[in-house]
Amino acid sequence: MAVTMNDVARAAGVSLKTVSNVLNDYEFIRPATKQKVLDAIAELGYEANLTARSLRSGKSRMLGLVLSDLSAPYYAELASRLMTVASARGYRVLVEQSAALEANELSALHGPFRQLTDGLLFTPLALDADTVADRRGSKPLVMLGEHIEDPRFDLVTMKNIGAAQAMTAHLLAGGRRRIAVLGAAMEDDAGSPGLRLTGYREALAAAAVDFDPALIVPSGWRRDAGASAVGALLDSGVVFDAVFGLNDALALGAMHELLIRGVKVPQDVAVAGFDDIDEARFASPALTTVAPGMEEIAERSVGLLIDRVEGTETSDEGVHIEAGFELKIRASAP
Repeated sequence: MAVTMNDVARAAGVSLKTVSNVLNDYEFIRPATKQKVLDAIAELGYEANLTARSLRSGKSRMLGLVLSDLSAPYYAELASRLMTVASARGYRVLVEQSAALEANELSALHGPFRQLTDGLLFTPLALDADTVADRRGSKPLVMLGEHIEDPRFDLVTMKNIGAAQAMTAHLLAGGRRRIAVLGAAMEDDAGSPGLRLTGYREALAAAAVDFDPALIVPSGWRRDAGASAVGALLDSGVVFDAVFGLNDALALGAMHELLIRGVKVPQDVAVAGFDDIDEARFASPALTTVAPGMEEIAERSVGLLIDRVEGTETSDEGVHIEAGFELKIRASAP
């Protein structure tokens, strides 16, 4: 027979209401009383009915997180940090992968996933601002990233332009003048690729270095794409003395291709990335990259969402936050 809250109350010698308060993390409970209840729960193996509790309280203490691709190292590491921050505030995180498909993003906004959670951390890539505004419902939502920047929404993002400008300036200061960029497209001026390309171009202009479109190589943001992109550059005969991958996966794939083709890194070609994923510092040579404030992004986004859920953030306007960044200078581009 399943253990009930009444069984827990009897074992702990407290009222049913006290057990309920402990399960709902009620603030004003004496530590000794709370511990008795927790001990009884552990001893009896009681499992709370979260669905019933959520129906009674109107709160599940769960947050939703929708990311496009959990196989991408940056998203995987970000998800882990978001969960850690949420747990410290007494919340759990349910994660969905959208694959950047419109149907999946719409489902996350108004389907069962949304009903199970108190608020949503959302990285839409297929939907526009008006569609999100029309379908968002009444529960709080915080945008992550830069695909949609709109005053109607809370947003936590990174300083894409400033960080890319700083990394390009670092490569220029090291004497590099032919810096290839992997993962951008000339016609794209929005989102992470466009913003980081803008930072690159601003750094070139500030150093009076000519911009050469032949050095801009569109590609996906995966390791194999980075290897293919730099391989195509080498085969084309385009001269370059540095590679700036717009994420670390691109940069790591490019560096692998350069090394197996006998191109020395950094002596012949310097390599830099963006994201500072864990793998970057263990590469050989260790990857120079941008650390885009992942810890701050996690803290600020989860904190803002929970403040909305709990009613302590009441601004009618969307709150926009840009996390700071740091250049991690390592052996691939000293």
